[in-house]
Amino acid sequence: MNKEELLTEYEKTFNENGQDVFFSPGRINVIGEHTDYNGGHVFPAAISLGVYGVYGPRDDTKVRLYSGDVDGDVVEFDINDTTVEKDDRFWANYFKGMITYLREKYDNINHGFNLYIKANLPSGSGLSSSAAIEMLMGIILKDEFNLDVDRIALAKMGQRTENEFVGLNSGIMDQFACIMGKKDSAIFLDCNTLEYEYKPLALGDYEIIIMATNKPHTLADSAYNDRVRECHDALEKLQQKLDVKSLGELDNDTLDEYSYLINDETELKRARHAVSENQRTLRATKAMQDGDLEKLGRLIDASHVSLHYDYEVTGDELDTLAEASWKQPGVLGARMIGGGFGGSAIAIVKKSEAENFKQNVGKIYRDKIGYDASFYDAEIVDGTKKI
Repeated sequence: MNKEELLTEYEKTFNENGQDVFFSPGRINVIGEHTDYNGGHVFPAAISLGVYGVYGPRDDTKVRLYSGDVDGDVVEFDINDTTVEKDDRFWANYFKGMITYLREKYDNINHGFNLYIKANLPSGSGLSSSAAIEMLMGIILKDEFNLDVDRIALAKMGQRTENEFVGLNSGIMDQFACIMGKKDSAIFLDCNTLEYEYKPLALGDYEIIIMATNKPHTLADSAYNDRVRECHDALEKLQQKLDVKSLGELDNDTLDEYSYLINDETELKRARHAVSENQRTLRATKAMQDGDLEKLGRLIDASHVSLHYDYEVTGDELDTLAEASWKQPGVLGARMIGGGFGGSAIAIVKKSEAENFKQNVGKIYRDKIGYDASFYDAEIVDGTKKI
């Protein structure tokens, strides 16, 4: 999608010239799923699929949003309006929450604007379109209104938008990955302290292929918040004897030793995933640094197994993609990514086998699920920016 096309679309929509064009990437997560809100580690990267925005200032206090991807009219509201949008306007909340929270801190956001939005990131794909949108809005407001706010503060505001404005109790990984992304690198992030390091995604003859289930889902309607609550309940029981603030502080042996405190099958399984996945993430990051890609692949497979049996967030579509991937030649590892219940999976595949892989897995998926999966080659890019 090039800049000229986007400016032309803006002009057609708003009958004026657009001023600036921005891009905000989606993300994949190599490993470390459902660990962010449990105070664990994650290993995400920003990808070349994302959301574009064309901005034009207004001299009144109206905000007018138009999505080139959603059939519908321009969504219009006043910058002072902090109510949550409902139904087919729900997507506007990701913009509205960011505007609301930034205006609490910065009184120089004093006029409205027009914004044309276009994504090449499939909605509901589990590649974090909502975080991409929040960080797009954050960087646009930072840039256009000269706000003295850093990127990590914007990531936190994006998480607050999800948690308080939209009502999804998610962690900070998605926003952090979208806005802090670095070309050809993944981010090794401790979600407890927000300490982070860039690690080169050095996969040699292999590449990451994204597989979208094309199953419609929204996390807010799914069992996501249930999982957050189950982990919280397990943690509270462990805190009777252990001085910890999050499940991410535990290792597998400690959880095993104190599991009698939980004594509930579901909560024990959820805690076991949160703890073991964090340990896998630490080991996988080291394996990649050591150039042991086969070990990295095995840990990625193990992540999916844990998400299936202990966290129970996979479902037929994601299991079919992962299990079909494991059987293909030239595959190091594959697993679901994102919240689950649909969305996407990733596979690390030998470049020379990539086309065969897509055909074979695509056929198995179509035969079993009844409709097509989509396949994308992931380029790893920089975080949200003006283009």
